[in-house]
Amino acid sequence: MVTGRQRPGSASGVTFVTLEDETGNINVVVWLETARRQRKPLLTARLLHVKGILEREGDIIHVMAGKLSDLSHLIKTLPVSSRNFH
Repeated sequence: MVTGRQRPGSASGVTFVTLEDETGNINVVVWLETARRQRKPLLTARLLHVKGILEREGDIIHVMAGKLSDLSHLIKTLPVSSRNFH
């Protein structure tokens, strides 16, 4: 699930996407050319499938996006449970 998209002015056109699943968050880095080629799934998908290069530093995971696919049509088929933090 996409929880956030950011394109800071200081990032030279790079878009950062945060995805969340039952295991936690993943940060996706989308370079400008990839964003141009795959604009629609990048900007509209609520459930985003990303193929790319995985980079891990300790507990932080980054994916350098190569291929983006919009799988939003599958959201209603996902099992839903809430995480309670209290």
